[in-house]
Amino acid sequence: MNLDLSQFEGLELDNLAEWPPLAKGVFIVFIAIVVMGLGFVLLIQDKLTTLDRVIAEESTLKQQYQTKYHVAANLELFQQQMEDAEALFANQLKSLPESHETPGLLDDITFVGTTSGLNFATLNWQPEIKQEIYTELPIDIKVIGTYHEFGNFVSKIAGLPRIVTLHNFDIKWLQNSNELILQLQAKTYKYREATTE
Repeated sequence: MNLDLSQFEGLELDNLAEWPPLAKGVFIVFIAIVVMGLGFVLLIQDKLTTLDRVIAEESTLKQQYQTKYHVAANLELFQQQMEDAEALFANQLKSLPESHETPGLLDDITFVGTTSGLNFATLNWQPEIKQEIYTELPIDIKVIGTYHEFGNFVSKIAGLPRIVTLHNFDIKWLQNSNELILQLQAKTYKYREATTE
């Protein structure tokens, strides 16, 4: 099939009605392509971007819905767990000494040590160490006694009604004796409300 390209020569937009049919058809196809291209860029492209964003948002919302549905479906269980946690927290707070009880804690440690057969060389409060929700109250302890008396002492400390932890153990032989020197740090804790800064 031979195309006669001579019919495309000398065409002007002023006399469009007199163009040959093939030239009119090519021009109409060209205009249609330009209109569709501009229509896509001006009308559809933004909508496709919006569609992609909405699809991504839909996925996020579905995940949030599933999470909230799980919480709602198990709300009674979560409320019970929260009440249990609050009760446990309140119970643990009772194990921490309050400010007016800290001097009595030294008496308790002294009593536990002497009933275990130990002799105190040092029993001193150290400066408080503030943490985010609690304050550490360190106590330096130095006692003299036998290995078994040390074990008894540590066991009785663990049985005190207030929380006391023991750290930095150092045991040395006492010269010219069958006794040992135990140096350690005991720590108790006070609860303090978190402060907003």
